[in-house]
Parts: sequence; structure tokens; C-alpha cells
Amino acid sequence: MTIADSNAIDAAPPADRAQSIAGRLADQGARYDAAPVFPVESVKLLRDAGLLRTFAPVGSGGEAFPDRHRQYACMMAVLRIIGRADLSLGRLYEGHVNALLLFAWFGTPAQRVTLGQTLGAGALYGVWATEPPPGVRLDASRHGWTLDGAKSFATGAGGLAHAIITAQPAEGPRRLVIADGSDPARTDLSQWRVRGMRATGSGRYDLTGMTVSHDDLLGAAGDYDREPGFTTGAWRFTAVQLGGIEALLTETRGAMSPAAREDPLQRANFADAVAATRTAYLWVRECAARAAAQDADGPAFARMTRGIVERAALDVMELAARLVGTRSAVDGQRIDKIIRDLSLYLRQAGPDHAKDQASIAWLDHDAWGDGDGLW
Repeated sequence: MTIADSNAIDAAPPADRAQSIAGRLADQGARYDAAPVFPVESVKLLRDAGLLRTFAPVGSGGEAFPDRHRQYACMMAVLRIIGRADLSLGRLYEGHVNALLLFAWFGTPAQRVTLGQTLGAGALYGVWATEPPPGVRLDASRHGWTLDGAKSFATGAGGLAHAIITAQPAEGPRRLVIADGSDPARTDLSQWRVRGMRATGSGRYDLTGMTVSHDDLLGAAGDYDREPGFTTGAWRFTAVQLGGIEALLTETRGAMSPAAREDPLQRANFADAVAATRTAYLWVRECAARAAAQDADGPAFARMTRGIVERAALDVMELAARLVGTRSAVDGQRIDKIIRDLSLYLRQAGPDHAKDQASIAWLDHDAWGDGDGLW
């Protein structure tokens, strides 16, 4: 790629750049789903479109947005587009964006410079917090610290360049650590035998014995868990899921037979699918705005949004089967892949518990707020 090509890419809005490669991402997503292996070529497309650094700190080569509201609106658009193309890649990219935000919030100037250098080389980052007991420990050693333990459901294990992981020191709250995420000897994908989201490679990654220097510690103890940002940040993965729902609706419309289009009952089913999809969109958009405003009720709003997106996805998956019939379950068909991916992706991070916590908040007060509370 020439300097002129790079400048032309940077001049285009991020959503336009994402849309320009969406078709190729969808085609590659089908191949990586069939393999399944880490989507190396898809990540290269993101890199060449300048999307690996769009949401990085400005000091790392990221885009300078006028304010957080416009940054999150752009982020939502890009996450939706990538989610429409390939939910596995969308999950990986959302983790990358999460990591970039953590660098922006908590990184030192030196860490941001290093981030920019690695992004220039095409590095993909992620965030790994889930772990089997007793968790990952951060033990003091002669030359800094040493990690002990493993991460489970580590999205992109072995494929990421780096992962920001949570680790528990001997005293105080857990900390964020920048760790190598590419070591095949530490990667175990043997248990990742799933119907959907295959290319995410969400396996086990053993961090035991990895040495950590002061430069690898991101932020202060407890920074990662600070509210309202920690829970409200779930809006980002709901945006990717929304993209999958939108793709499913689009594919279903295209696959409807002339007979189905003439059947009033099937048209009613299609109308229900449109309503569910757009309802999810409105909630995700509002949740992104609440996150940008650092709304104190953002966590309750994000938890409610998760439930609404889940309900919309389940409804559209069922309606797609009714509208398209057996073709919705044919191996190799895009509708089948989207349904398989959504079915697994919706299970992320305890959706039933999240909905219950949202209900508790709304029973206490109308968390919609914004001068329009009903009680």
C-alpha cells in the first residue's frame, strides 16, 4: 500500500471503510467457519482499511473525535457493520476496541507509543477476564512480577498479538496486565468444539510463569472494575450482536419465496422481524449514548439492553425459520451460519443474571431517567 493509498483510506469515514470490505469479510467468514481457524486474512483486511487503529488513543495513531458521543456513535456503526459481515470477527474486533479504550483511559504516554507501533504492524488486541478457579495471580518476583494461572474462553487465544488480562495481586483489587497472547505453547483450543463462533478460538490460555514488568501494568489497581464504565461497556458487544440480527433479517428477506411474499401470515411474520430488529437498534443506540454520557444508571440500562437484544435475536431466528423453511438450516448457507453464531454469542456473560439485575434497578426507580421517568 502506498502513502497516497493510506491517506485516501484515512480520509474516508470509518463506517465507509468498514462497509467497503464487508462483502469480503463475509466471504472469508464462511471459510473460517468451515475450517475453523483464526481469521488471519480478515484481520489483514481490517488493518489495511485502517480500522485496527481507528479507536486507539490519538497518541497511538487513532482518530481524533470531537467528543465521546461522536466517537461512540462511530464505534457503534463500525461494530454493527463488522457484526453483519461475520459475528466471529465482530467478537474479536469488539475485544480489540475494548483494549484500545483501556489504553486511552489508563495507559501511560510510553504505553500508548508502544501501542501505536504494534498497531502499525497489524497487531490485534483483546481483553481476557474469565478464568477458572482460583484465577490468575500476580506474584511479586525479583525482577518484577510473575503470572500464575490461566484464562478460559479467551477469545483469539494464540491468534492475538497481545491481550489485556485481569490478575489478582497479593493485596488489593485486581489489576490489568498487558500480556503476550500469541504463544501456541500456552494455547489450548481442544475444548472449543462448538456449533457457532468457531473462528473466535475462545480457548484456554495458560499464563503461568510469564514475567511482567512495570511497563506491562496498565492503570492502577481496581481501574478495570470502576463503574459505570465497566458494566455499561457491554453496549459494544450488543452492537455486534445487533449487526448479526440485521444481517439475518436482510438474508431472510432475500430468501423469501414469491409465495411467502404473497402470504399475509408470512408478511406479518416479516413485519415482526423488522420490528424486533429495529427495537434492538434503538436500545443499543440509546445505550451507547448513555455510556458516552457516563450516566450513573448506565449499568442498569446496559443490562436491560442486553435482554432486549437477546429477545430480538431469538425472535428473528425463529421467524427466519418460519419465513425461509428448511433452507434456514442448510449447511453452508449464510442464514444457517448467522443463526449458529448468534445462538452461541447470546450466551455471553450470564444474560439471565443481567436481566434480573436490570429488573431490580427498574423496580427501585425508572432507570430510563433523562427527565422522562415514569416513577
